[in-house]
Amino acid sequence: MKILLADNHKLFCEGLRTLFMQQPGMEIVGEANNGRMAVRLARELSPDVVIMDIGMPELNGMEATRQIHAEMPGIKVVAVSMHADRQYVAGMLSAGASGYVVKDSAFTELIQAVQTVRNGGRFLSPDIVGVVVEDYVQRLAPAPGSALARLSDREREVLQLLAEGGTTASIAQRLHVSRKTVETHRKNLMLKLELHSVAELTKLAIREGITSLEGSGGKAGR
Repeated sequence: MKILLADNHKLFCEGLRTLFMQQPGMEIVGEANNGRMAVRLARELSPDVVIMDIGMPELNGMEATRQIHAEMPGIKVVAVSMHADRQYVAGMLSAGASGYVVKDSAFTELIQAVQTVRNGGRFLSPDIVGVVVEDYVQRLAPAPGSALARLSDREREVLQLLAEGGTTASIAQRLHVSRKTVETHRKNLMLKLELHSVAELTKLAIREGITSLEGSGGKAGR
């Protein structure tokens, strides 16, 4: 079983790599320290399972999972997070993750999750089984008519990068588009979300789980 690790915490990744080396039939084929890199490595390495942290820079685990699931539905994703909130669980499962494990779980639980999703099943940590999953889409996902639901994939990417302190120039370079295109996305974001500043966009991005204080490292961009 080929496994891709996607987490921006080096000690966590090193610990998992060491533990997985002791598991027969499992191999860590790559590591990504941000969501954008995770999507790229998923394309290049075709892993069976991606272990995906939620709070990563540049492109959060939720958006990375959504892109992997849309482009490579055969790749299974197990979300790992310190958070057991309904917001995060619902977001990852609706994005296409097949499993969700909290980071303070035992390694045996993660192994069970990886094996379960690889075999076509779903796995939730016991700590979050109490979360009502059956109606999470209706309760927690943006309503079909809401502004957040109307954002395109690229607009959500730009929203996260703006919230994490990206400038127009740096975002344009990262996404391989023109500065004018980034400015247009920013204007459209403000119109659709009825907000008037990058600071307000940042607050919304954190509140909606697009980014987090843990994953964002900078101040609001320009």
